[in-house]
Amino acid sequence: YYIGHQMFVVISSPEMIKQILVADFSNFTNRAKPNLISKPMLDSILCLRDDRWKYVRSLLTPAFSDTKLKEMTSLINQACDILLCNLKVYADSGKAFDIQRCFNCFTLDVVGSVAFGTEVDSQKNPDDPFVKNCRTFFEMSLFKPLLILILSFPFIIPLLRIFPNKKQKELNGFFIQTIKNAIVYRHQQDAAQRRRDFLQWMLDACSSALAAGRSGVLSPSAAPGQNKVPLAGTAPSEKAQEMLTEDEIAGQAFLFLIAGYETTTSTLSFATYLLATNPECQEKVLQEVDEFSAKH
Repeated sequence: YYIGHQMFVVISSPEMIKQILVADFSNFTNRAKPNLISKPMLDSILCLRDDRWKYVRSLLTPAFSDTKLKEMTSLINQACDILLCNLKVYADSGKAFDIQRCFNCFTLDVVGSVAFGTEVDSQKNPDDPFVKNCRTFFEMSLFKPLLILILSFPFIIPLLRIFPNKKQKELNGFFIQTIKNAIVYRHQQDAAQRRRDFLQWMLDACSSALAAGRSGVLSPSAAPGQNKVPLAGTAPSEKAQEMLTEDEIAGQAFLFLIAGYETTTSTLSFATYLLATNPECQEKVLQEVDEFSAKH
């Protein structure tokens, strides 16, 4: 199929998909080249390329092990408790309400806590700066005729960069600064006081490299946005090439927000709709949850 005049290929063969995603995965490191994407998204693993992508991915992969995910469970449970309290109020009232808004708030609380190291309660505190900036970001959309024009004539993209998007720049700056503030705060805390979240896992991996005798860890004297941390497993001679910047840490956290917010909200909303329209399934789900809770 084509997007504008650019051709794309869709793979539908399971064997070929396995070949690409498993056997020859190392040969498919690069995604579509980002054009209008800016920081912090530009520094996320979705936009990194070639060896840089491999290095950052090697750092992130251990963060998704069973052990690490279990450490994060308590943070998610806190957001779940808030969600259940709010749902109970609506249930007791017997009135109709917008459950998708509840799931929006729940997802935002989880992402803010896990990826940005920021405790927010978007349901009770909608004026929190993190909440307001997240909602502003997701409410922004590219003017549709302009999008069609870009897809049809991609060579005009450099011209669009001439016109600055002040609002987008302010939002990007907010998210980057939020991560940098969290990093500074974590380094001021004792190890036992630090939250066990995605941000801390990245910092721990960097600290492991430092403990192995490598320098360059998040120096306060470095230029803003250029503080760097050596990746674990990096040989001293390769340090300069394989440093992890604060902007890249912010990029991975921002990717969590982009990838997890609307997808999780939509999944929960649709699942709730299906349960509401199929009462017999509600009983089955309740039974399975009760059985799981009894075992654990």
